[in-house]
Amino acid sequence: MSDAISQPDKPESLPETAEGSKDLFSKFDPLIKQREDLLGSGFEDPFGLVMERVLSPVTAICNGRETILLGTYNYMGMTFDPDVIASGQAALADFGSGTTGSRVLNGTYVGHKETEKALCEFYGMDHAMVFSTGYQANLGIISTIAGKGDYIVLDIDSHASIWDGCALGNAEVVPFKHNDLEAMEKRLRRIPEGAGKLVVLEGVYSMLGDIAPLKEMIAIAKKYDAMILVDEAHSMGFIGPNGRGVAEDQGVLDDVDFVIGTFSKSVGTVGGFCVSNHPKFEIMRLVCRPYVFTASLPPSVVATATTSIRKLMDAGDKREHLWANSKRLHKGLKDLGFTLGTEEPESAIIAVIMPDLERGAGMWEALLKEGLYVNLARPPATPAGMTLLRCSLCAEHSEEQVGQILTMFEAAGKKTGII
Repeated sequence: MSDAISQPDKPESLPETAEGSKDLFSKFDPLIKQREDLLGSGFEDPFGLVMERVLSPVTAICNGRETILLGTYNYMGMTFDPDVIASGQAALADFGSGTTGSRVLNGTYVGHKETEKALCEFYGMDHAMVFSTGYQANLGIISTIAGKGDYIVLDIDSHASIWDGCALGNAEVVPFKHNDLEAMEKRLRRIPEGAGKLVVLEGVYSMLGDIAPLKEMIAIAKKYDAMILVDEAHSMGFIGPNGRGVAEDQGVLDDVDFVIGTFSKSVGTVGGFCVSNHPKFEIMRLVCRPYVFTASLPPSVVATATTSIRKLMDAGDKREHLWANSKRLHKGLKDLGFTLGTEEPESAIIAVIMPDLERGAGMWEALLKEGLYVNLARPPATPAGMTLLRCSLCAEHSEEQVGQILTMFEAAGKKTGII
């Protein structure tokens, strides 16, 4: 008897497609036209840039010229750290290129447990789970702990992975206006008594780079007996006395039930995680589908993550330098006349608001020709239909490079008429 999964009998012939039936790609037609119009205007594709060679955390060869990188989320510059690279090379030689299995089968190596141990030490928490991506961490944790009949209260500007986690779990989703305490409490007040409640927040919001008033929000969530999940993807390693994120910085980390994070920002590699002090947390390893049914990270990747996390525990000087870079660039861009996403620098993300997509693409291309790469962000990923040039600073950017970046923005801004 074959051990293959049985398949239903196939029909001898498939029915012919009805004439005039809907093309499943039709829903993308407006976006296809927008892209064609943009490229037809002579712009380089802002979403298809190829880095021909990466020279350092802050420089690469793009279109044949050396370019300053200001759109990589490589906040702490760990991608070229010698100790991080050496640990990855050793693991690659000792354990091979991949695990070929899920964490609940053959996919747990000693390196995965070491990474989880390092995360527990970094956050001072009892439990840690490592996922293959940060997206899967949100997808898995949210969909598993909040299901049908439960309620998720979340900020309307939440990341796509958070929304997708809500959809996968089939919970009732109750969004509230961005960072609005009154709106958040109003939503919680209306949830039926006795229902399961999860409040999902982010420390730093990735589009505008603004932070959440977590202290006040967590107090409200506790008032209504809700569990709390905070995504610290864009603050881990940088914000807080020990780099644990906005929750630590605002003194409420001990009140958070789950912290989600990623390795693709400050840690400098790829992967995601959740840390928690909940006494039943370990059961997640058996019931969280995006964890159970996904191949685990390669040994070389978890080795680099472990080394990076341990080094971030003692990275106060790098955090201080990154704050100095962020404050200088924010002030410089504001003084030049650009409109920014925040009044004051709140994180390592600085969003420059563009008048519209076409002029934003023109500014993006002008900056690239100056030798500067930033992110062009457009609706629907951005709030309020804005087009943004999103800058993410790195602790490895020198003072001289920040000065060069401001000169490039001034030249490109004048060339395109943005300033």
